[in-house]
Amino acid sequence: MASMKTTFLLALIFLLLQTEFISLEAIWSNSSAGNSTVDCIDMEREALLKFKEGLDDPSRTLSSWVGEDCCNWLGVGCSNRTGNIIKLDLNGQLLCDQMSGNTSTECWSPLDGVLSPSLLELKYLNYLDLSSNYFEEFSIPNFICSLNKLTYLNLSDSWFGGTIPPQIGNLSNLLYLDLSENFLTASNLNWLSGLSSLKYLNSNDVDLSEATTDWLQTVNLPPSLLELHLHLSYRGLHYHPQSFPSVNFTSLSVLDLSWNDFNSSSIPQWVFNFTSLTNLQLSYCNLTGSIPKIAKGNLCKLRTLDLSENNLSGEITEFFQALSECSNSSLEELNLSQNKLIGNIPHSLGNLKRLRELQLYSNAFSGSIPSSIQSLSRLEILYLEDNKMNGTIPESIGQLSELRELDLSGNYWQGIMTETHFLNLTKLYEFSLSSSSSNLLVINVTHDWIPPFSLQYVNILDCQLNPTFPAWLRTQKELTEIYLVNTAISDTIPNWLWNLSSQLEMLDLSHNKLMGKLPKSLNFSSLESVFLDFNHLEGPLPLWPNVTRLSLRSNSLSGPIPIRISQEMSHLRTLDLSGNFLNGSIPSSINGLGQLMCLALSNNCLSGNIHNHWKSMQSLLFIDLSKNYLSGGIPSSMCSLPSLMWLQLSNNNFSGNLSLCLKFVPGESLLALDLGENRLSGTIPEWIGERLSLITILSLRGNMLFGDIPKQLCGITSIHVLDLAQNNFSGSIPSCFGSLAGYKSFDGNIYAYITKHMDLVVKGRQYEYYNQISNVNLMDFSKNSLSGEIPTELANLTLLNSLNLSWNHLTGMIPENIGALRQLESLDLSSNHLSGHIPSSMSSMTFLSYLNLSYNNLSGQIPSTNQFQTFNDPSIYEGNPQLYGPPPLPTSLSMPSDRNADHKNGEDQFEKLWLYLSIALGFIVGFWVVCGSLLINKSWRNAYFCFADKMKDGLLVIVAVNMAHLQRKIQAERH
Repeated sequence: MASMKTTFLLALIFLLLQTEFISLEAIWSNSSAGNSTVDCIDMEREALLKFKEGLDDPSRTLSSWVGEDCCNWLGVGCSNRTGNIIKLDLNGQLLCDQMSGNTSTECWSPLDGVLSPSLLELKYLNYLDLSSNYFEEFSIPNFICSLNKLTYLNLSDSWFGGTIPPQIGNLSNLLYLDLSENFLTASNLNWLSGLSSLKYLNSNDVDLSEATTDWLQTVNLPPSLLELHLHLSYRGLHYHPQSFPSVNFTSLSVLDLSWNDFNSSSIPQWVFNFTSLTNLQLSYCNLTGSIPKIAKGNLCKLRTLDLSENNLSGEITEFFQALSECSNSSLEELNLSQNKLIGNIPHSLGNLKRLRELQLYSNAFSGSIPSSIQSLSRLEILYLEDNKMNGTIPESIGQLSELRELDLSGNYWQGIMTETHFLNLTKLYEFSLSSSSSNLLVINVTHDWIPPFSLQYVNILDCQLNPTFPAWLRTQKELTEIYLVNTAISDTIPNWLWNLSSQLEMLDLSHNKLMGKLPKSLNFSSLESVFLDFNHLEGPLPLWPNVTRLSLRSNSLSGPIPIRISQEMSHLRTLDLSGNFLNGSIPSSINGLGQLMCLALSNNCLSGNIHNHWKSMQSLLFIDLSKNYLSGGIPSSMCSLPSLMWLQLSNNNFSGNLSLCLKFVPGESLLALDLGENRLSGTIPEWIGERLSLITILSLRGNMLFGDIPKQLCGITSIHVLDLAQNNFSGSIPSCFGSLAGYKSFDGNIYAYITKHMDLVVKGRQYEYYNQISNVNLMDFSKNSLSGEIPTELANLTLLNSLNLSWNHLTGMIPENIGALRQLESLDLSSNHLSGHIPSSMSSMTFLSYLNLSYNNLSGQIPSTNQFQTFNDPSIYEGNPQLYGPPPLPTSLSMPSDRNADHKNGEDQFEKLWLYLSIALGFIVGFWVVCGSLLINKSWRNAYFCFADKMKDGLLVIVAVNMAHLQRKIQAERH
C-alpha cells in the first residue's frame, strides 16, 4: 500500500512539473484586463502614466491609457484577487493588432523613447514584454534587473544595444528570457548562473564572439533549462569544447547553435549524448569532418535534426543505422543538405517511419534511391537535388501518398518514368526533375493521362518529353510556375496553355523546338515572367500586358519593334529580344518603359540613329544593342543613365568622338563598357582612370582611335578584360599595368544580378561568352602601332589567361619572368620585332594551349621540355630564321611530275561531259529550291537577306582593317 502511495505521489509530482510552464502561461494570459474584478491600485496607475510620459507613441497605441481603471488599459493585466499589475505586454506587433483588429504581419506600431524606472513601483509584475519596438540601440535599463518577481521577460527585436547587464542574473524567478534580434554583446555568460529556474533562453543575434571555451560550463548551471537558442548570425561563438564530461542538461529539449562559426571544427560528441533532445539545430556552423557515432538509445526522442550548410563529409550509413535502432524513432525532420557527404543513401532510411521532411540536397550522394523509401508513408517533403545520384528512379516513389514537395533535379538519372511513378501522389503540388545525362531520362506518359495531383509548381529540365506538347498540363488548373526547359518538345504552343495565363506567374519553355507564331495580344492577370529563348518561334513581336520580364532570345521573330510597346507593356523590367530578325529603328516610344532594368536587342537587323531620349529610363542597369546596323552618335542621355552597370554597343556603325560618351558615363556604377567594332575616333582621355575607376570590362577594339595608351588606365584597378586591339594606338605599353589588381584577384559575384554576354577574341578566334565572363582575364593590344619593350611588370598579373600583343612594333626580348603567368592559356606575340631567345621559364606555363611567336627576330633553340612538348605546329615559330630545334620547319610542297600531267591529259572526255551536265543540273535544281523557298516564305526571305548583309559587312570590315594594317606595316618596314 505504501508503495502504491509513493508511486502515486511521484506521478503527481511529475505531472505538476510537466504542466508548470503551461499553467504559468495560462495565468499570464488570464490576467488580462477583461478578467479583472477589482480596481487597479492608484500608485501603480501613476507609475504606468509616468512610464508612458517617457515613451514616444507616434501611432497612439497607448491612447487607451486614460481613466481610473488601469486594469482595462491596452497591454495591462492585473491580478483578479488583489488588483496588482502582474502583466505588462507592450509588444509592438501585438499592440498594433489589438488596436486595429489587424492580424497582418505587416502591422507594426513600435514604441520608442526612454524607459522610466517607475516600473519599479509594480512590485508584483511577473510578465514584461517590450519586444518589437524601437529603442534606438539604448542599453537595457538596469532597473529591469530589479524586478525580482519576473518569471517572463521578452526584450527581443527592440533595437537594444550595448552590453547585457550582468545584474540580469539577479532575476532568479525567471522561467522565460528572450534577448534575441537586438544589437547586444556579452563577453561571457556568467550572469546565467543566477537564473536557477530558467526553462527558456533565446539569445539569437547576441554578439558572443568574445566568449571563451567555458561558455558551455556556464550555460550548464541552470539544470531546469528546456530550450537554449544561441542562433547568432555570423557574430556568434567561435569555440566549442570537444569533450565536456559534466554536461548536466538532463531536461534539455531544444538546442539551437546554428549560424555560429566554429572555425572548421568537428561536431562535438557530447551534442549527441543528450537523451532528452527533441530539436537539434547546427546549421551554418562551419563544421567539418564526419558525423559522430550515436550511442544506442541516444537521440531517440529527436524530432528535428538540422546539420545543413556545413562542410561535413564521409558516408551516412552508420548514422542512419543508429537512428533507425531506436525502438520507436520520433524523427520527423532531417536536414543534411549543403554538405560534402558521399556514398549511397542507406536502405535503413526506411526505418525512420515518422519522417515528414527529408532534405539531402547539394551533397555528393551517389547510387539510386533505396526501394525502402516506400516505407516512409508520412513523408511530405523530399529534396534530393544537386547530388551525383544515378540509375533509374524507383516506381515505389509513387506510393508516397502524403508527398507534397518532390525535387530530384541536378542528378544523373536514366531510364523511363511512367504514370506508375506518380500513381498515389495525390497531394503533390511542387515537382522538380532534371538529369545531367544528356536526355537519358525520359518521361513517357500517355497522351490522355490525367495526373492524380494538382501542381502549383513544375520544373522539368534536361529530360526528354514526348515531341508533342505535354497535354497533361491542361488538367493542372492551379499552376503558377511552369519550367519545361530543354525537354525536346517539337510542337506549337497549344491555345489551352494561354488559357492558364490567368494565374501564371512564370512560364519558361526555353531551349526546345517550339514553332509557330505567338498570339499578338493576351490578357495576363498576374503573369510576371515569360522565357521562350532558343526556339523556332516566328512572326512579329507580341505585346502582352502585365508581363514584367520577357525573353525571346534566339528565335526567328521579324518585323519592327511596335511603337506602342511602352503603352501596352508599361510594367516591363526585362526585355531580351537578341538573336532575332527584327528590323527598322528603335522606336523613341521605348523611353516610356520607365521601370525597365534590362534591354537586350543584340544580333538583329536594327538600323538608323538612336534617339536621345533616355533620361526617363532611370532604372536601366543593362543595355546590349550590339551586332546591329545602328549608326550616328552615341546618345549622351544613354551614356549618363545613373544606374547603368553594363553598356554594350559593339559591332555597329556608331561614329563620333569617344570622349563624347565617356564623359557622361556613371563611374560609380558602370562595370562593363563595350564599344568595339564601330567607327569611333579620337584618343582615350587621361581622366578615364578617375572617371571609370570601378569598371571591370573595357573593350574599344576595331575603332579608329589613336594616340598613346594613357597610364591613367592603371587607376581602373578592378579591370580584368581590357581590349584595345585593331586601332592606331602608338607609344609604349605602360609598365603600371602590372599593378592592375583585377588580374590578380577578382570577385565574380559583382556580376551576380546582371546578364553577362560578350564576344571576345581568344586563341586567335572569336568566342561567345555567356555568363562565363567573370572567369576571363584578357589583355589584347594587337594590331596597333605600339613600340618599345614588353614591360616585365606584366608578369605580376597572376590571373591573366589571355595576352595578345601581336601586329605591333615591339622590340627587345621576351621578359625572362613571363613564366610567372601560370594561368595563361593564350599568348600571341607574333608580327613584332622581338629578339633574343625564348625564355626557358615559359616551359612552366602548364595551362598554355595557344602560342604564336611567328614573324619576329627570335634566335636560339626552341625549348623542348614540359609545355613546349605540346606545341607541334611549326607555323607558330616561322618567320624567325635564327630559331632552331623541334618542331622541324615546314618544307616546300613538291611540284607535279610530267607523268602525272600526261595522265591528266588522257582523261576520258565522256566523263567530263557527264560532270558538266551534273553541275548544270545541280545548279538549276539548287537555284530554284533556294530562290523558290525565299519567294514563298517571307520570314525565311528576311532571315536570308539579314544574314547576307551581316556576312557582307563583316567581311568588308575584316578586309578593310587588315588592308590598313598591312599597308601600315609595309610603310613601317620601308622606313
